[in-house]
Order: sequence, then structure tokens, then C-alpha cells
Amino acid sequence: MSHRIAMNVLTCACIAAAGMLGATTASAADAAAKDRYEAAQKSAEADYKAASARCEDMKDNAKKICVEDAKGKEKIAKANAEGDYKQTPKARYDAAIAKADADYSVAKLRCDDKKGNEKDVCVKDADAAKTKAYGDAKVMRTSRESSKDTMAARQDANADANKAEYKAAMERCDSLAGNSKDSCVADAKSRYHQ
Repeated sequence: MSHRIAMNVLTCACIAAAGMLGATTASAADAAAKDRYEAAQKSAEADYKAASARCEDMKDNAKKICVEDAKGKEKIAKANAEGDYKQTPKARYDAAIAKADADYSVAKLRCDDKKGNEKDVCVKDADAAKTKAYGDAKVMRTSRESSKDTMAARQDANADANKAEYKAAMERCDSLAGNSKDSCVADAKSRYHQ
């Protein structure tokens, strides 16, 4: 009987020790992940400072583009670091949205160098790219959260992207006249099912 009690005590002690070791290992892994996260945040800030310093000698819109690009890259790097650290669908979604927003900001500034219809087309293309990126981010998030919502999210994203691309195509048609414009409009309506 005492042999069984001794074995039970020994077994309980081993299980408790294993549990403590597992908790210590998990705690060490959490600490390492936090260290990587903090290092990535600091690296993003340092990269931003270096990139924005390179913009100082530029002028006008080129300088604005350079600064906005540097800010965007910092935001993307920080959001990606947070996504890697938190490992949640929302954090990964936020990182994808940060990239879409950064790309959009730079694209719109690049459009400022253009004039007339060319600028209008450029802005519509930037809008379409942002709409598609937002839709892709939403699909990615729903696919990680709930598979039943993924198909609906994909359909919504495709419909939104289709509308934005249609607007860009119609803007391209505005620079044309006569039969060329009519043909362009008909082609856009057919291609984008409008």
C-alpha cells in the first residue's frame, strides 16, 4: 500500500514539474516573441528616419511622395510586426489594411504629377487598387475566422473591385470621342458586366 502511495506522490510530482517546465517554456517563448516584436518596431522607426532623411534634398511633389512612402513603409512594418506578435486574424487584417492605405497614399500623390483626364484615370486606378486590396484583406480575415463567410466575402470583394475597375475604365473612355468613345464604353460595360 505504501508503495502505491509513494508511486502516486512521485507521479503527481512529475506531472507538476512537467507543468511548471511547460509554463516556463511558454513564458520564455512569449518573452522571445515580445523581444522580436519590440525589435521590429524599433527597426521600423530607424528605417523611417533614414528614409525620410533621404527625402530632404528633394523638392515639391517628389519630396511629398518620398516622405509618404517612408511613412507608409514604417506603418506596414509596424503592423506586420504586430500581426506576427499577436497571431490573430484581426492583427493580420490590420497589417493588410495598413499596406493598402500606404500604397494608396503614395499612388494618389503620384497622380498629382499628371493633368486632366490622365490624372483622373490615375486616381480611379488608385481607388480600384485600394478597393481590391481591402476586399482581399477582408477575405483573408474571414477565411481565418469562419470558412462559411469566406465565399460571401470573396463575392463582395469581387463585386466592389469590379465596380472600381469599371469606373477607371469609364474614366479612360472620357478622353476619347465619337465612335472610339462609344466602342470604349461598350467594351467597359461588357467587360465589367455593367
